[in-house]
Amino acid sequence: MNMDRRGVLIGLAALAASPAHAQSSPADMTIGAARAPLHLVEYASATCGHCAHFHEANWAQLKSAYIDTGRVRFTMREMATPPAQVAFGMFQLARCGGAGADEYFRRLGILFQRQRAILGAGSMAGVRDALVALGAEWGLSSEQVMASLQDEAGSARLQRSINEASERGVHSTPSFFLNGAALDASFQTPAGMRAVLDAAR
Repeated sequence: MNMDRRGVLIGLAALAASPAHAQSSPADMTIGAARAPLHLVEYASATCGHCAHFHEANWAQLKSAYIDTGRVRFTMREMATPPAQVAFGMFQLARCGGAGADEYFRRLGILFQRQRAILGAGSMAGVRDALVALGAEWGLSSEQVMASLQDEAGSARLQRSINEASERGVHSTPSFFLNGAALDASFQTPAGMRAVLDAAR
């Protein structure tokens, strides 16, 4: 799915109706051993169907066979494919309540699983209600979720990530870099992923 750099902040007011205090947040979410020989970076959007498919097909193996074994350190860089305001809201929910990296990736996996249902809510109010309901499943109050949807620092973080990706030549999601080198689309299949990671030093 091609990224639309326009409209990252468009429609945020439709997700939440009142102002909130900005909260600081790290730019990336990273898991894996700090001294892992391989650093894999993914540029992904929570509303991208191809990203959801990659995580459905590859994530369990990537985590158990490569991240948890200390071979790969994995970083997520958040992007926004249309509808960009929904991508923003989904990423904010994954981070809501000060979630650490492990919890963030657990939540993001569920958000990818429910991507179609969230996008099919039919309106921004429906998306908001779906995110609030999902947050409740994770023990988050509606106030916490609403504050995360209105977080100006979060929208600025997402825009910085998009700008950095553009400077790096990223034009679609998902896109992957291994130790700084861009990977082609063959990496997105389970067999292709294993071949690249097993061959890398």
